[in-house]
Amino acid sequence: MKTATKQNNRLNDDYSNAANKLMLTVEKLSIATTSGVTLVDKLSYEVRQGQTLAIVGESGSGKSIASLALLGLLPDSLSVTGEVQLAEAIGIATLPISNHKTRDAALRSIRGQRIGMVFQEPMTALNPLHTVAKQIAESLRLSGVAKKQWREKSAALLNDVNISEPADKLNRYPHELSGGQRQRVMIAMALAQQPDILIADEPTTALDVTLQHEILALLDDLKRQHNMAMILISHDLNLVRRYSDDVIVMRQGQTIEQGPTAVVFSQPKADYTRSLIKQDFGQALDLFADSNGQQPIVLQVSNLQVQFPIEKSLFGGTKRWFDAVKDVDMTLQKGQALGIVGESGSGKTTIALALSQLLSNQARVGGQIIVNGQEIAALSKRDLRRFRSQIQMVFQDPFASINPRMTVMQIVEEGLLVQGIDKISRQQAVMESLATVHLPTEFAQRYPHELSGGQRQRVALARALIMQPSLLILDEPTSALDSTTQVTVVSLLREIQEKLQISYIFISHDLKVVRALCQHIMVLKAGMCIESGSTEDVFNNPKHPYAQQLLQASML
Repeated sequence: MKTATKQNNRLNDDYSNAANKLMLTVEKLSIATTSGVTLVDKLSYEVRQGQTLAIVGESGSGKSIASLALLGLLPDSLSVTGEVQLAEAIGIATLPISNHKTRDAALRSIRGQRIGMVFQEPMTALNPLHTVAKQIAESLRLSGVAKKQWREKSAALLNDVNISEPADKLNRYPHELSGGQRQRVMIAMALAQQPDILIADEPTTALDVTLQHEILALLDDLKRQHNMAMILISHDLNLVRRYSDDVIVMRQGQTIEQGPTAVVFSQPKADYTRSLIKQDFGQALDLFADSNGQQPIVLQVSNLQVQFPIEKSLFGGTKRWFDAVKDVDMTLQKGQALGIVGESGSGKTTIALALSQLLSNQARVGGQIIVNGQEIAALSKRDLRRFRSQIQMVFQDPFASINPRMTVMQIVEEGLLVQGIDKISRQQAVMESLATVHLPTEFAQRYPHELSGGQRQRVALARALIMQPSLLILDEPTSALDSTTQVTVVSLLREIQEKLQISYIFISHDLKVVRALCQHIMVLKAGMCIESGSTEDVFNNPKHPYAQQLLQASML
């Protein structure tokens, strides 16, 4: 017994000593454009083994590009200065971060193997032409795993990041996975090479609230098991508070506040830090409290069912189907908002695509969808094309859903162009739509890469609103945004709802946002509606055990 106690004490001492080992030192890292605009100004920090450093700040604050600079992943048009040192077995190595032709060759052995990275937007980071198995195998090959072990190791990695039926998911392509599943594939790929330092750039962006905690708890456990260090980039202060040891608050490239997480949160010195901590989304509108519910019905859905093929027969037919959505009903009045919440893969986005008639031809859709008194299934292709203006959708990832080669003007006017509206009327409508989402008119000539995440999401919203829809479907429109921008976008959506009396289907894993915007809520699990009702009733008195668990996790 005494021997076991001594061994445990020694292991604890070893871990404590390992945790004190300095893994990464960044000194006065600065990034600037060729025109002299400073994007990051003299950022300095240290990361020790076994510790997590969180970097938080609003969109465009420089948190992501500061981390990309460590791996030499910034374009040559940006000037990068400062010093970065990485601990090695033989001592300290200085990483070449400034733009030079020898930089990439020097960093090749560092990327992935010494410093791994989980990128923010998995749909743009994953290759759409390759299966999950092939993409994870690439990381395993680089880490020296034998080819015959690739499939077994890949399945184990997917299992580690809580993906159900990993063997089945290995054969799928990125577009066949939910947003949360794609993000977890990215995490699995980063972990495949067992790096010393893991940079997680918004690793829980697409995940529901329960899985956010699961994934970060998993990363925390893996960090401890392998004595890794972690840099966590996030806009979610609740997660940062719970899963980091130290925190840096950035704004417009400047370090506003820096120190131990517990100290910064309990005694914030900067006004900006205090504003981030006291995030207030406001309350959902009570638009028709005195109308006795007599508003017109915009959407009526009965027994909605969606199936996807998962196994083909020898002659090309389908042997097995996967039930993605099972007998879902919903009713939505004019000017009201219905929030749909649930875990990743519960069928939220599938419902949105079914309502928008955007599912692939392979999907089997049953049930009845009536919009403004018109059953959509009864429309011919020609009539449906004309009817589409009444139902518009804003997608989860604005960077993936808008064409990077088109200006904001071209992106927003596209729907009117299809309808044959003349150029002058189109341009006037674009300016009005940009004004509605509070974007300056000069943005019309910009390209998506010149905008922040919040600005891109406003462009996507303007593109939908220009069609003057009666039903707007919003699929995780705030998930990729920092907390300050989230509050602004939710306030904007409330303003539009009140001004234009548009009905919203609002899909989100962020329950605070749903409560602030939606009058009604539906909780999904495994494609089924397990609870629905007025938002405040469900929040104050959830009846189903899963709804209780979901709401409890949102309060952590």
